[in-house]
Amino acid sequence: MTLQGTHICLRALEATDLDFLFNTENNELFWEISNTQLPFSKHILQRYIEQSHQDIYQAKQYRFVIGNTEGQPVGLIDLFDFDPHHHRAGVGILVLPKHQQKGYGTEALKLLINYAFSYLNLHQLYANISADNLQSRALFEKYGFLERGCKKDWIYTRNTYKDEIFYQLVQPTDRS
Repeated sequence: MTLQGTHICLRALEATDLDFLFNTENNELFWEISNTQLPFSKHILQRYIEQSHQDIYQAKQYRFVIGNTEGQPVGLIDLFDFDPHHHRAGVGILVLPKHQQKGYGTEALKLLINYAFSYLNLHQLYANISADNLQSRALFEKYGFLERGCKKDWIYTRNTYKDEIFYQLVQPTDRS
């Protein structure tokens, strides 16, 4: 199964994920990477989970829960800005701090790349990563994402501006 790894699986959001999603989305430490500015209510998140069954071709995005071998959610990985015409999508990943450094993010990104190129027939994936997020940058670089540009002073957070790095992974094409 493409979405099943050795230590994790990528799965759909379930109704039982409401508290996990509520705590994750409303954690101000993560707002910088999610562009969140206000907390979400449980009602809004419940409606989001109810709508999460939408096909990626309809919603143009899909959020996977990263689940460990015990079935517990340890993070989220998203495909967003899905563009089937141009065969590309953005990737965002969040592994909760207490679950970092265990290989979950590495395995999740590997599974997602395989899924995107094999099943969605994408040609490229991209990511936007804060310049100071060295851990995330190293993760994407490990899988062949190349730095393609820098958006100067792109993120305003905690009374300061940060640069954002644009990464891209392009599948080679046979043009013979």
